[in-house]
Amino acid sequence: MWSSPPAHTKTKTGGATKNVAKTTVVLYTRVSSKDQEREGFSIPAQQKLLREYANARGLTILREFVDVETAKQPGRGGFAEMIAFMRATPTCRLLVVEKTDRLYRNFRDYVTLEELGTIHFVKENTVLSPESRSADKLMHNIRVAMAKNYVDSLSEEMKRAWATRPNRGTGPRSRRSAT
Repeated sequence: MWSSPPAHTKTKTGGATKNVAKTTVVLYTRVSSKDQEREGFSIPAQQKLLREYANARGLTILREFVDVETAKQPGRGGFAEMIAFMRATPTCRLLVVEKTDRLYRNFRDYVTLEELGTIHFVKENTVLSPESRSADKLMHNIRVAMAKNYVDSLSEEMKRAWATRPNRGTGPRSRRSAT
């Protein structure tokens, strides 16, 4: 794990020049499905929250990435694009996201991001970095495990529902009787 120093700009204050750190960030927002997007699990609401958070802290937003798909498996389009952008932009090692389960629900994505720098989880009031205390890292690991457990449990429930569903000729596993 590593973190690059922020870019610096020079400003004049009362005739004297001083260095002021200019920290660049990326924002990431996600909902699990088009239905969630339509039903009010709003990308714009997440973006507003993250922009306000960044602006209140003087963070410069370089890019925003959005996904409308599940985070159960690695390979989301916006997530992959964000990783590629961060790897190609060494001055940007800070990510701002609403909360853990908006960012990932699988361990592979967690490990990938762990190597890229610092993550601000706005609603969880947590900043995770290579320098974070072990107790903070443990709590985050628990949140990641809980997010993964949520999708695993949901998958089990869906399988059980399909297995016990009356055969009505609808759904992916239906068999229509020959009449």
